[in-house]
Amino acid sequence: MDRDRSEGSMKNIKGRMKEGLGKALGDSKMETEGKMDKAEGKIQNTIGGIKDSLRKDT
Repeated sequence: MDRDRSEGSMKNIKGRMKEGLGKALGDSKMETEGKMDKAEGKIQNTIGGIKDSLRKDT
């Protein structure tokens, strides 16, 4: 598994936690940061998946 996939998954989890905490506390800035972290994690995870598939094909 590519390093980008594991880091992306961790950012996604961190983002979900941050977003949930922001909602619970009524902190819109923290909620927005969580959404951004979540999106960044999904993108990084996807890039890692592409790298993995390219390695398997060669």
